[in-house]
Amino acid sequence: MALEARDDRIKVGIIGASGYTGVELIKLVHNHPVFELGYVADSKGGTTVGALHPILDGVIDLEVEKASVEKANEMDLVFLALPHKTAFSFAKDLKCKVVDLSADYRLKLETYEKYYCPHGDSKNIQNYIYGLVEHYGNELKHTHNVAVPGCYPTATLLALLPFRGLIDEGSAIIIDAKSGISGAGKKCTEKTHFGKVNENSFAYSPIHHRHAPEIAEKFGCETQRICFIPQLIPVTRGMIVNIYITLSKDIDVVQHLKEFYKDKKFVRIKDEPVELKNVVGTHFCDIYAQKNGNVVFLNSAIDNLLRGASSQALACANIICALDENMGLPDIAYAP
Repeated sequence: MALEARDDRIKVGIIGASGYTGVELIKLVHNHPVFELGYVADSKGGTTVGALHPILDGVIDLEVEKASVEKANEMDLVFLALPHKTAFSFAKDLKCKVVDLSADYRLKLETYEKYYCPHGDSKNIQNYIYGLVEHYGNELKHTHNVAVPGCYPTATLLALLPFRGLIDEGSAIIIDAKSGISGAGKKCTEKTHFGKVNENSFAYSPIHHRHAPEIAEKFGCETQRICFIPQLIPVTRGMIVNIYITLSKDIDVVQHLKEFYKDKKFVRIKDEPVELKNVVGTHFCDIYAQKNGNVVFLNSAIDNLLRGASSQALACANIICALDENMGLPDIAYAP
């Protein structure tokens, strides 16, 4: 159904439209009451949205162009759904509002260059606000540039941040995280093809994964305290994270979480352990907590492509455009 014409439409571009997060952004922007999709691009161009993503054939009749800074700057806001390094090569020349889904502006310079590569736009890192809206929403209101968190840090930090200052300082923070295969991106590798993943599960980059320093930096602790173990599971999408912490004081952990997130529509504190099927296709993060003495089990679940990427990016875009942060976000699951 076509949207009614409005005087307050905001022109939006998406660079990196060919990937999984790109197609989710296209869907979200298309259904948004204020954003107007005016520019869709990837590294090649020369096709259409419907040809690139057949699910959108007959729905969105837009050309997919080769990515161009000049064309992007004709938009009011641009989403960058690009790999690290490629993202800052575009972002450094953009004059419009930017919502970046890569790692390029999430971290302090020294942390980024230790775990990624030399940064080509280091002077602008300070201008980007981390896009975890429940915790950085007020800061986002005063910026035009957003660094959207990674999917693993999103699921982890939403469960963990309410306990900052309440964890025994000498204890490790153990994060056992499991992701659907779409979290590895669209390009197939030896570890992500069907024959490897089907009816299988395995850890990768244990302890030394790049998301560990992101979690540590945003939580405010040394990376050595974060024992982060990511694993692939044989599902298409969805992410479930189990966290183990030791408290320094006795509190009612469930009541603490409910109070912390009482005004946050898209964080649900559950009475039973979380399930992937209850969040896939939505913007929700479900969290469960149980305590045994001073040891706490935290359990969270998100859709890695939505809450862990595209719908979180949309929430950030809403805020920096002075809109309701929940506008256009999926609260009823659709077929992913």
